[in-house]
Amino acid sequence: MEASSIDIVVFAPLAPVLGVLLFWFIQLVFIESEKYLLSKIRPNHEPFCRFTNFLGILFQTICHALGYTVTKSGISNFHLGVDYGKVVPKKEKKGIFEWISNVFLFIGPFFIPAFLLLVCLYFLMSSGFEIVTPSQLLELKYTFGEQINTFGASLYFFANGFFNFLLNIDLLHPAHFGFLMLMVFLGMGIRPSYIGKEKREKVDMLYDLKNIKTLFLNKPLCLITLFAFAYFFFYVSFWLGQNWYVAFFIILGWLSIISLVSLIIADMILLLIKTTDEIPGGWKVFSYVTMPVSYIIARVFFFYFPTDFTKTVSILILIISTITVTYLLLKRKSNKFKTKRDIKKLKKNSKGEKDG
Repeated sequence: MEASSIDIVVFAPLAPVLGVLLFWFIQLVFIESEKYLLSKIRPNHEPFCRFTNFLGILFQTICHALGYTVTKSGISNFHLGVDYGKVVPKKEKKGIFEWISNVFLFIGPFFIPAFLLLVCLYFLMSSGFEIVTPSQLLELKYTFGEQINTFGASLYFFANGFFNFLLNIDLLHPAHFGFLMLMVFLGMGIRPSYIGKEKREKVDMLYDLKNIKTLFLNKPLCLITLFAFAYFFFYVSFWLGQNWYVAFFIILGWLSIISLVSLIIADMILLLIKTTDEIPGGWKVFSYVTMPVSYIIARVFFFYFPTDFTKTVSILILIISTITVTYLLLKRKSNKFKTKRDIKKLKKNSKGEKDG
């Protein structure tokens, strides 16, 4: 068998799988950073952290229920709370059906919340959903390298369209503003594991990876069946001259990009909350007021003096103004607070010296 034939038969189907796994691992890293920031602001924002915890439980429980629905196990009990979620099936199915349900439980939160945003983007984005086809000039169109190129190029075009949409988003447009709020909402809850009130084990990135590892290694036959089906799907696409196989993983890649951006925006919000907590008194409210005020002022200004990049520049003004105001407040109020504390300390020391 020629080297090119071995590439197509053995290695090519793995190319998009490895691409998705890479994005998946990066997503886990950002999830861990979100958990870290939440732990830092928890003492001052317990209700907010409990709400984000509820979002994580909500998505996880919905994914588990969806798994039981797909396997036709039925749902007899659905419990959802701030610290705990549980789904009880009507029929306890073992083997492949139980394994599929657990796949939805542990892996579903990575993709299913982002799928809601992808549906919204389909109606809001004008470009970016193109799936690149292998070059017609190449004799071998289904090699490992060509599959990677197809996967990467399609993700590039989607990311380019997605970022252009975000940079030109109109916060005064109800649909655009609603999409951004949904991104923040979902970004706060895209976590495959949650932290309950009674934490028996540290829930972190390693805990998530251990759950996924147990899922795959405890049922090796299911994992082999999954790979066999993936290869079969690839061969069918190859024989029919279609791009169905790589297109499936490209869509998973789109979902990963959406999840990553949602997590980054959520991290930025959590970082702002953590930073403003260091500002004493009620001055921290000015950091949050600056965002809508600076954006509205910028939009009004560009209404009378229009440019080609009105919305983008308005977003940049919002970000720069918020960072500047937060920095000035943090520096001035913290110094003022320290000065007052030092004066009191000096007075106390001088009083002690007089008494002595």
